[in-house]
Amino acid sequence: MGSGLGIGLLGLGTVGGGVASILQNPNERHPLVADLRLIRVAVQDLKRPRSVELPIELFTTDPFKVVNDPTVDVVVELIGGIEPARSLILQAIAKGKSIVTANKAVIARHGQEIADAAAKAGVYVLIEAAVGGGIPIIEPLKQSLGGNRINRVSGIINGTTSYILTRMVNEGAAYESALEDAQNLGYAEANPAADVDGIDAADKIAILAALAFGGSVDRSNIPTTGISHLKGRDMDCASQLGYSVKLLAVAERMKESAEPLPLSLRVQPTLIPNDHPLAGVNGVNNAILVEGDPIGQVMFYGPGAGAGPTASAVVADILNIAGIRQAGKMENRVDPLLAASSWRNCVLVDQSKIRQCHYLRFCTQDTPGVIGRIGGCFGEQGVSIQSIIQLNANKANAEIVVITHEVSQSKMEAATKAIEALPEVINLAAHLGCL
Repeated sequence: MGSGLGIGLLGLGTVGGGVASILQNPNERHPLVADLRLIRVAVQDLKRPRSVELPIELFTTDPFKVVNDPTVDVVVELIGGIEPARSLILQAIAKGKSIVTANKAVIARHGQEIADAAAKAGVYVLIEAAVGGGIPIIEPLKQSLGGNRINRVSGIINGTTSYILTRMVNEGAAYESALEDAQNLGYAEANPAADVDGIDAADKIAILAALAFGGSVDRSNIPTTGISHLKGRDMDCASQLGYSVKLLAVAERMKESAEPLPLSLRVQPTLIPNDHPLAGVNGVNNAILVEGDPIGQVMFYGPGAGAGPTASAVVADILNIAGIRQAGKMENRVDPLLAASSWRNCVLVDQSKIRQCHYLRFCTQDTPGVIGRIGGCFGEQGVSIQSIIQLNANKANAEIVVITHEVSQSKMEAATKAIEALPEVINLAAHLGCL
């Protein structure tokens, strides 16, 4: 494969196999692909069957042999998780090697540490594959949209949950059945918590927020709600009211200009109007909507996971580094970590101050005046109602569905507490976000 840039690969799973396949087959690709040399590959089990055939002498079970190999110029980290990924990345940087990674968890939590180490060592850390799979979003946010004042970034950025919710809406599938199918198809892990609990999406929106607003955010303080509690009943209600339900990740500025800049970040199941650009995102696809001045709205859409899309993004980052080296500009770079170049301080607002619309479904006794009393509780707490309707009334009980206008979380919590105390109210059966 030529005598050019030496590549060390950490992990040869789904994505790693895709990357190796591209490097082995450079024909009709960018000319620089033929200049990439796969030097070493770290795997856990040498005997495990692989999707791609490689010479046995490339393999090792010790990942530190890859990062310490003097013939490796770029370390591609695809093992995921926090450790040993963080230690391997930092060791490789200390050895003067650039990094390409798809690891959103380690960048969301240790991006600043890695950025500082990369700046000191004078190497690149590129992460296009960490968010959105094959969707080019990292560099567009950093470069193409750099002249805009970004106000909001929102998206459907987890393919597993998108697939499950699509099945629940289109086929009436139960959550458990759709999850099982996602696991059988390889969209979800045996332990799907990172996806269905919103952890993966929160990692990604933390990275996008750092890009969009110019400063890292505290990943541990992002309010996160997953989809495991969703009921088919609420999917049906949403459809009747003209909405789709998606697991939505949002990052938005709370003021035009402030220091530190206050941001609102959240991940939660959200009702999206059917005429909204994100409402039509289905299956395992991802989409990211960027809203700024003067650009307006720009949406990036495409496959969010899988060997092909993610490997495409990984190799694009490798080619970026190869191109810089070929141009002889390595000594002049000013931005070692394209994902987290900080030029301002950002702070997450207290959760009680987050403002949004809400969808609520109450189970109540079917008694005269119950809608009025629920509406009264909202009014007393300063919550404006967009719509309130009664569904499925019978001799025993009824369902009251409410959609509010935008309101702070603190007022919403006070209102729901007062409503749940009403004698006619059996319970708050569902509470989702709403656009």
